[in-house]
Amino acid sequence: TKRNSQTPVQVPFPPAVPHAGNINAICQNSHCRQRYPPSYFPRSGVSHLRRRGTAINRLESWYSLCCSSFSAEEEKLCCLQQAWKQALTRFCVEEFSTMTLAYNCCENTGEDRWRCFIGRLEKPDYSCVPGYTAPSMASEPGFTYDQSAC
Repeated sequence: TKRNSQTPVQVPFPPAVPHAGNINAICQNSHCRQRYPPSYFPRSGVSHLRRRGTAINRLESWYSLCCSSFSAEEEKLCCLQQAWKQALTRFCVEEFSTMTLAYNCCENTGEDRWRCFIGRLEKPDYSCVPGYTAPSMASEPGFTYDQSAC
């Protein structure tokens, strides 16, 4: 997926928290939601957007795992919510590993961090991008589902 060089780079962020009302969209629309391969970004100057794109790609990979692993809605939702938190936690770790200013929600901890991310939603749903088909992306390692946390 190569971006038109005349189009400004955009990565709607953060993704919406999974809830009972968007499970179907998360699991059924994966094939038509934006992904961010390296070719999407210019060679320099957008490392903060590149980290956001990486977080979205990781999250989509982990969502696919949750959607294909569970049939019971309660367990699927629990898995999706854990994937969301783990992906954003990893995003924050990556934000703090750079010499640039970290995304402001990453400055918070615990429930304050999640409230901050939820309050900043630029893309509140998981709808398809019209006319877009997501490219195949490698599965992202590192997600650990904890059934006892449900």
